[in-house]
Amino acid sequence: MLRDIDNFYLQKQEPLKSCFQGLRDFILNYNPDFTESWKYGMPCFCYKGKPFCYLWTDKKLHIPYILMVEGRNIEHAALVQGNRSRMKILLIHPEKDLPVETIDTIFKMAIKLYNRNANLR
Repeated sequence: MLRDIDNFYLQKQEPLKSCFQGLRDFILNYNPDFTESWKYGMPCFCYKGKPFCYLWTDKKLHIPYILMVEGRNIEHAALVQGNRSRMKILLIHPEKDLPVETIDTIFKMAIKLYNRNANLR
């Protein structure tokens, strides 16, 4: 029996399916401290056990995005706040190559923030 998280990726139609699978692979291979789980009905990636980002589809544009949990504390031109108070999103166009340099920059900023906050406790 497949897990809900596996069904999330398998039920998608192309080009969303390949895009989401590419994002999943990129995130899981990005840092050994990343783990994947299923929260709020969507794929969640945790960094050292703390929610880091989610994958979802924009309802209006019908394209994937990475939802950065601590987005409000990350300043990057590609991140969109919208009407969210805490999180920001990075829209991913499924018919283009993954913006790995942009994702890398944002992830480095977020990891630095998580590590700094962990040291304050």
